Amino acid sequence: MTEILFYHLQRQPLETVLPTLVERSLARQWRATIQASSEERLQALDDGLWTYSDESFLPHGTDREADAATQPVLLTLREHNPNAASIRFLVEGAALPADAGSYERICILFDGTDQDALLKAREQWREAKEAGHAVAYWQQDEGGRWVKKA
Repeated sequence: MTEILFYHLQRQPLETVLPTLVERSLARQWRATIQASSEERLQALDDGLWTYSDESFLPHGTDREADAATQPVLLTLREHNPNAASIRFLVEGAALPADAGSYERICILFDGTDQDALLKAREQWREAKEAGHAVAYWQQDEGGRWVKKA
């Protein structure tokens, strides 16, 4: 059974939260796939993962590159898993993949200030529950720590 975690972004933007979650995944020796819904968001994530911190960067590539299968972190717009990722990050409303059960974990990050994003996350929550996945909802507290709310 795949764990599906919903991250309600209110206090920090995606560009701040995503690199931290990806770093944790790599520390577990998991390959990661990040799926966006637009070319603009994919390019912004690609740029951001190289420069998000002065102390480090996250090694990654896109599925357009010849070595996509060897990338520890892969950016894509499509529903596929060429780098055999254990974890998949869905951003800007990217749909749950048909092969959701093949992942250890799926993280859905959504903008809590965007009504359409909230509605999409609720729809994905129902879909994940109906498919029998273990779901959890995380929200940041006043101190910026993630707290499991459901």
